[in-house]
Amino acid sequence: MVVATPGRAMDLIERRYLKLNDIDTVVLDEADEMLDMGFAEDIDTILTSAPADRQTVMFSATMPKRIIKIAERHLQNPQSIEIPREVVPEGERPTIAQTAYIVARPYKAAALGRILDIEAPTAALVFCRTRADVDNLTETLNARGYRAEPLHGGMDQAQRDRVMGRLRSGNADLLVATDVAARGLDVEQLTHVFNYDVPAAPESYVHRIGRVGRGGREGVAITIADPREGRQLNAIERSTKQKIRIATLPSSDDLRSRRLELTRTALEQVCRDGDLDQYRGVWGSLTEEFDFDRVALAAIKMAHVHTVGEADEEVIPQPGFATTSGGKKSRDGKRGRDDKSSRGRERRDDDRKDFGGKDDRKDFGGKKHAGKKHTGKSGVGKKRIYIGLGKDAGVRPQDVVGAIANETRLSGSDVGAIDISARFTTVEVPADAAKEVITALSSTRIQGRKPKARLDRH
Repeated sequence: MVVATPGRAMDLIERRYLKLNDIDTVVLDEADEMLDMGFAEDIDTILTSAPADRQTVMFSATMPKRIIKIAERHLQNPQSIEIPREVVPEGERPTIAQTAYIVARPYKAAALGRILDIEAPTAALVFCRTRADVDNLTETLNARGYRAEPLHGGMDQAQRDRVMGRLRSGNADLLVATDVAARGLDVEQLTHVFNYDVPAAPESYVHRIGRVGRGGREGVAITIADPREGRQLNAIERSTKQKIRIATLPSSDDLRSRRLELTRTALEQVCRDGDLDQYRGVWGSLTEEFDFDRVALAAIKMAHVHTVGEADEEVIPQPGFATTSGGKKSRDGKRGRDDKSSRGRERRDDDRKDFGGKDDRKDFGGKKHAGKKHTGKSGVGKKRIYIGLGKDAGVRPQDVVGAIANETRLSGSDVGAIDISARFTTVEVPADAAKEVITALSSTRIQGRKPKARLDRH
């Protein structure tokens, strides 16, 4: 029995360590997640290489059209077995408040921190697209003072058990995870689910947020959407037949007020329950030099800084919307002031059609990346990456964008001009992500082959 990821299986097959000649059964587990992670071509290659008279079994929590197509192509006279969703009594149905915040990608981590400070969840699950996102976001949240733990496919079972133990015991506040790693996860004390990226399929969204609001309890589902992901939000609403409230990101003033409220609550608790007599000597000596109000305010300030820290002053600009006619963003990504005049106001649902014009996934094969030619040096803030595969290897623009979006923190909209020649390809990416893209491309596969990737020397 061989248990492997598609990429590792392909590597062993190419090195002739894994031979499929005598395989009796092929099992594809978490089929929908495998395809979302960009393994479709590897899976096709593996299934095609296995004996035709094998038994093939596919397990999938959701059954989108792309899964059905693979089944039709590779399974002979398949039998479909569906386990129906459990019917929950009326009084025990999930009550989940669903909210989305529209934030430009560079400010997502800061926005998540600000929302967490306002929401103050008992325990929360944060979903990310890639392992790199999980590790980077966990580090950022811990630096902000949260007790965050990562959970992804690169961890062994002992590590997973330790992480879950810390969450269940209350020694961790946040679990940052990929979809695959979080499958089957059930933590009773979860109050919030955060989508750091909008899921590619509505079924995945439902699967994610279903981890809160169980047993009649109330839960909160919050999505941080890139301005280009408006259509994906609309698709989720149509599929679930539920509205997702579009809210304005809390301002620095909102955050400061919330933190002061938390300090007041903590001090009130100490006033009610704390043993304060031992501090009378300190109080007496200070009030000989300062008036009572000044001593009390100094103590409150000290408690506030120690308990919740100072307010985050980082500016998170209101993202500009893309125009539907020209496709150019008006203000997206430019720095600006918090929109205090619109604080607390919700955007109209009609605005959602302007979040990004075209669906971000259309960029994987659409005109935006379809063989743009270079006109000299890379654009401002961009670097050009050389990939040692081209048209002769069957490389298409959508293959390059898909590989980058699946394996790095970038989205399809972050990828610049792509030029595909016979034997190589060049692609422009943000300069600060160039090293990450090179590392990711060098360890993934495009059209079933591992490419060589480096900075373009021309």
